[in-house]
Formats: sequence, structure tokens, C-alpha cells
Amino acid sequence: MSEDERQEGQELAHPELGYQTQAVQIGIPRGLGDGVGIPIHQIAAFQFETQEQGASEFQLNTGYSYARLQNPTVKALEERLTALEGGAATVALSTGQAATFTAILSVCKSGDHVVATSSLFGGSVGLFGNILPLMGISASVVSNTPEAVQAAMQPNTRLVWAETIGNPAADIADIAAYADIAHAQGALLGIDNTWGGVGYLCRPLAHGADIVTHSLTKWAGGHGSVMGGCVTVGTRHDLSRNPIYTAGSPSILEARGEAALSWRQRWFGAHQLGMTLSPHSAFLIAQGLETLALRLGRESATALALAQFLEHRPEIGGVAYPGLESSAFHGLAQKYLHGGYGAVLTYEVQHAAEFLAALRVIRIAPNLGDTRTLVVHPWTTTHGRLPEAARYAAGVTPNTIRMSVGLEDVEDLKRDLAQALALSVVRESEIALI
Repeated sequence: MSEDERQEGQELAHPELGYQTQAVQIGIPRGLGDGVGIPIHQIAAFQFETQEQGASEFQLNTGYSYARLQNPTVKALEERLTALEGGAATVALSTGQAATFTAILSVCKSGDHVVATSSLFGGSVGLFGNILPLMGISASVVSNTPEAVQAAMQPNTRLVWAETIGNPAADIADIAAYADIAHAQGALLGIDNTWGGVGYLCRPLAHGADIVTHSLTKWAGGHGSVMGGCVTVGTRHDLSRNPIYTAGSPSILEARGEAALSWRQRWFGAHQLGMTLSPHSAFLIAQGLETLALRLGRESATALALAQFLEHRPEIGGVAYPGLESSAFHGLAQKYLHGGYGAVLTYEVQHAAEFLAALRVIRIAPNLGDTRTLVVHPWTTTHGRLPEAARYAAGVTPNTIRMSVGLEDVEDLKRDLAQALALSVVRESEIALI
């Protein structure tokens, strides 16, 4: 079988195929002797038959030369991610933080400006506040509303950045509204869709986003055993007003055409910065994607049940979960989310330390998207290095608990929460008497 025929056998990313079909089929060759699965190519370099082939590959990067740039296992994962997000191309990288950094650098240079919503992963806040200024890129972090984003736009704004579901505030980005605001000024919209579950809960590109990133460490991997990230671009982004792509003769846009944005992301993230995803990690993430719909569907249903359970507990000061009818973001959740409202909820517990210490089934750990239910205290961990004002702006208080719901029996989780809440009140009362 020729290479062309093998490639044709992999082209299964048709719109008429369902999410789960694409999740288990995309990226796997079809042919005599091929394995029924994605193989691991643990290779650092690839051969050329002639000097001309080597020169061409190093110029065009259309095939394989060196594993920092491309690898067959990683490429198969990228094809699957692209299909599941409904995008045009994907670059897989070593972490979600690497993906966010690459996405920003793909459209911003010194002197440019970014508008970001405040309800963000702590690492993203660190990039905007600590790293980008060192590169001459300024950022305005504003509340998660179209009015605030519009007011923060500047003539040099190149990117608007938000999360599908805010971390950890569980607020919903109005993706279509942000896309309109960004595009009106020639900027692009980037969405961290980690909580959107690789297109299972939400496909931001279908609502006008230009760039989507993921921490593949979370629901894509799904078992807390691997780290990775990715950047996926859509098909309709307009780069004609971005000097990065229009300057020079020929310009990047003229030389690369529709592939210009994804080319620059691979060039920055992999070629220049070397934030490469290993083949073994790509294999594990591809395996995780095959069960993502099953896991996240179940976890979302459990999360809704737990949110409703906690909403009526007297020890709880408030529950943030977009699936609750009482949530201010329930309407936006119905507009943008499908297949569930997500597997993460946050709630306020007055005696947070005592509550966490009393848990017996639920584990204290900072990850998300694990098969096990995990809780964390963002004020002292994930957002602990941020200034106090930034923590409050992100929806984090000293009493906030973030919970990533796993696959345990929902009744077991309810019982564990109930006993921990009751015991935390008792322990606090005992401490007060000392």
C-alpha cells in the first residue's frame, strides 16, 4: 500500500461522523498489517534518501525530520484533536501552559496588547502579569463580560482571551460576543477550552473563536497520569490586519496562506522553544480521548447532582456551577454547552481546613479531569502566588473549595461530603473552646 493510500485511509474527519466515532477512529492507519490503534514512534530523527529531500524538509516541514518538530504518534494525536474541536490544524505541546504561551506569541509581539477575562487558571494570570511584560506585550485583565472586554480594547489589541468555563469561578464566556468584539478591530479570539472537554461540552470555533487551547493533562488524558497541551486553529481567522503576518515581502501570510497561523505556532512552540510533547505522552492522551465522552458525560451528571445536594446544605455559603438554575450563567451555559455542564464545581466552606482534613473518599490534589474526585483550596494553592486582589477577581476567596468530580458512585461522594461538613463544624467548635 502506498503512502498516499495510507493517508487516504486516515481521512475520517467527516462532519457526519459523531464525536465518539471520531474519538476512536481518527489517526489510525487502515491497511494490511496495520495495528488497530495508534503506535508509539519513540524516534528522535528521521531519514532522508537524498540531500535535496533533507533541504526541502527543513525548509517546508511537510513531513518528518526531527522529533522536536513532528513525530508520527504526535501527528496522529493532532489529527484526532483537530477533528474533535472541528478545527483546521493542531499543534500538540508539552503542557497546557506551553499551549497558552504559544497561542499568545503566535499573534502578539512587543508593543501589542491582550485583553483577558479575570476568571482564569492561575498559570495564565501569571503569564499575563509576569511573563508578557518582559516581552513588551501588555495585558488588561477585566471582568468576564462583553461590556468590560469592549471597554478594554485598544488600537494595538491583537488578542482577546477567555476560558469557556472560568477557573475556578465556573462563569461562562460569551464566546460569540467576544468574537464580534475582537474581529471588529482585527484581533483574534483565543479560548482556553480545557473545561470544555476537547469539543465534547463546547466547540468554541463554531461560535467564532479563532484559537482554542487545552491542557491535555485534564480530561483528554483523563487519568492523572500524563501531561500535555495543544493549540487548535479554526478555518476562518483573519490575519490581514496583524503586522506579524502582513509585513515583509513575501509576508508570512503570502508565503503560508491559510496555514500561516498554525505554521507560526509550530515554529514558536516546537521549533524555537522546544516545548515538545513526547510520543509516549501523545499515545496516552490519544487513549484517553477514546473514552472522554463516556467519562465526562458521567462526571458532568454527577457534578450536577452534587451541586444540587450542596446548594441546600446549611454549612455551604454558596455553590458555583453553571448547571444550576440559580446560576447567573445558566443561560449562557445552555447556549454554549452540550452533553452536560462540566465536571467541576466550586463552593464556599467556612471551615475549609477542617473540612478538607475530614474527607475520607475524596482526595486533596490540584489536578482536574481525573477519574478520581479531587478537591483543592485555590486560595493557598493554584492561585496562592497571586496578589490578593487578583485572587478575588478570579472568584477565589479564603473559603473557596474547587472540586473536580470523578467516576465514583454519587451516593458515596454525597456521604463523604456530608460527614466532612458535619465534622468540620464540630472540630471548629472544639478549637474555639481551647
